[in-house]
Amino acid sequence: MANFKAPRGFVPSRYRDGSAWNGAVNMYHIPAADTNQYNPGDVVLTAATGADANGIPDVVKNTTGTGVVRGVIVGCLVAAPNVVSFLGTNLDLTVQNIPATKTKDYYVLVCDDPAVVFEIQDDGITTANLVAASVGLNASFTVTNPTAPQQNSATVLLSSSFAVTAGLTVKIIGLTQKPNNAFGAFATWDVVLNQHEFQGATAGI
Repeated sequence: MANFKAPRGFVPSRYRDGSAWNGAVNMYHIPAADTNQYNPGDVVLTAATGADANGIPDVVKNTTGTGVVRGVIVGCLVAAPNVVSFLGTNLDLTVQNIPATKTKDYYVLVCDDPAVVFEIQDDGITTANLVAASVGLNASFTVTNPTAPQQNSATVLLSSSFAVTAGLTVKIIGLTQKPNNAFGAFATWDVVLNQHEFQGATAGI
């Protein structure tokens, strides 16, 4: 049976020691001047803009699929924290991502632990690489926004990038063990972030 094409970006699964992911995240700030769309499953890195007035660090979307990263968005807050409102505002809880054009600052919840294993679907293009021999290789990814009404990231592993190159952002550690998932186009893979800001000595931003 062919794999079903349904990309969701990076989805936290478990820790490298085999224990279940406990849902732990940290909060980060996205300033109103930012021009990227943000979706659950997108990868972010530390922004050079610093932090908000309360010291919550800024992040920016990784749009290249390469480089050293901070973590993966697992949720977008519908209301800004630490802001007291004296006027009730209706919140649209059906909106789970952040638009490219912003009229306010936003906050996201990021899984930033380098020990977390993520699931991600491949792009289904370079099928010669979508085989058992690719387990253990590194890779980059193709950053794609979802098509409405979908709100999760449409980012996928870049199958043409699979290589031994140490500087690639993602390390493939196996095929996700779940029903109806097999090597080939649109397979779901278990990966870790190979180039991570909290892993080893990395430069400041």
